[in-house]
Amino acid sequence: MKKVKVSLRPIVSKINLPTVLKTTILPGDSIERLFIATQVGEIYYIGNGDIRTFLDIRPQVIKLGASGGGYDERGLLGLAFHPDFYYNGLFYLHYSVAGTQGPGALPEFFKPDPCDPKTLNLKWINRETQYDHIDTVEEWILQPNGQPQKRRTLLNLRRPFFNHNGVNSLNFSPETGKLVLTTGDGGSGYDPFNLSQDDMEIAGKIIEIDVVKNSFINNPPVVTRFNELPAPIQETLTVTAKGVRNIPGISFQRFNNQYIKYAGNVGQDLVESIFSFVHYKPIPVTQLIQVSLMYSKPDQKGFINFGWRGWEGCFPTSTIRGCTNNPSLDEKTIAFYNESVALSGSRLQPLTSYFHKDPRPDKFEGTALTGIQPYMGNRIPDLTGSVVFTDFARNDSQPQGRGALAYTRVRPDGKQNDYSVIQTDYDFGSQSAFYASLGTNLDQSRLYLGVYGSMNVTDFNQGTVFEIVP
Repeated sequence: MKKVKVSLRPIVSKINLPTVLKTTILPGDSIERLFIATQVGEIYYIGNGDIRTFLDIRPQVIKLGASGGGYDERGLLGLAFHPDFYYNGLFYLHYSVAGTQGPGALPEFFKPDPCDPKTLNLKWINRETQYDHIDTVEEWILQPNGQPQKRRTLLNLRRPFFNHNGVNSLNFSPETGKLVLTTGDGGSGYDPFNLSQDDMEIAGKIIEIDVVKNSFINNPPVVTRFNELPAPIQETLTVTAKGVRNIPGISFQRFNNQYIKYAGNVGQDLVESIFSFVHYKPIPVTQLIQVSLMYSKPDQKGFINFGWRGWEGCFPTSTIRGCTNNPSLDEKTIAFYNESVALSGSRLQPLTSYFHKDPRPDKFEGTALTGIQPYMGNRIPDLTGSVVFTDFARNDSQPQGRGALAYTRVRPDGKQNDYSVIQTDYDFGSQSAFYASLGTNLDQSRLYLGVYGSMNVTDFNQGTVFEIVP
């Protein structure tokens, strides 16, 4: 693959952690504006060269960093504009709700012991008291006076741990017109309760919400499972995929009269994975529930399964015992052998993967996938038609944190492909630069990169949004 070099042009700086980058045209406007949603609960847009506040819900968002350490994966995680936003003013938010902090589902971080069966099949019990927080998905409207107002709540989700809630978690499908919600497996590590493979669990799925169907339930109950939802809400939902660990959104690339879908799975200890698919068979939630009541399995032919927790990308999920004298001899033991075997034939193979340890000079050692976007512009010809992705911080970088930018392409034969690092010429100096998000404009001819100068959400105003330019 060609080596590509780009420049980063700063658009706005000294903002909080930029988690979602989207563009849209405001009602009555004629120019496509860049919108920036920060993890703490602000939404800005760029207008006539300056930054303007669109919405500030910081009081409604959970206090970040309260668990200690300053690192947090909760907050304002999703923003999506309705395809007809210019006419109807509708947009959607996903965030962690203030005042919902709980003790968590387990007393400590989970790591399975392949030699101890008791650690392999834990159950999430006492869910109403043993949870970390509540996430909500809401519908808002931009009123004629220019003020946004909440219209209704679509879902209230109880989450077992503080992490793996998804990021850039709301997008509209150009194929179905439905709102797509991507949910992580609930957090901790290794998916302790195997929520991602359980058809009844909302965690670890890609879900489509038909926002045209009004359930007339404006304050839905707080749930963790599909069968706990009222029937009118169940009827608005279909499930596109399961086996998700944590996912930085889903993106769509038009190819002839079809769309290639891209989604990523953030890895555990070994590898970060990017998946692509065209054909899929979503399953209505009502059908999943009906089948579960009959104690049978639904027909899942054509249903997308990313393979977690039996598979971490292209490898059976492993626990690792370090070999301090020679890391290349680290011992890897398959953590969930039976699940790995059972899923080996039905899981989707990644389009490409990159590793947490990789000595090759033309690659990088990653930590966490943070964005995937197709690029269909012609200003950077070597990237036209490719899919670009970002990693939060290279393991092989200087003492200061440095994110990574790379790209790959779908192969005509459908097989896995390699990737290539995209070189940038921007000098961050002594400042850390964690690549927190990746966005694009409506026709995917421009790319935007969200960078933060700290790993801690409690360190404020260290964010910069760049446009990626030739």
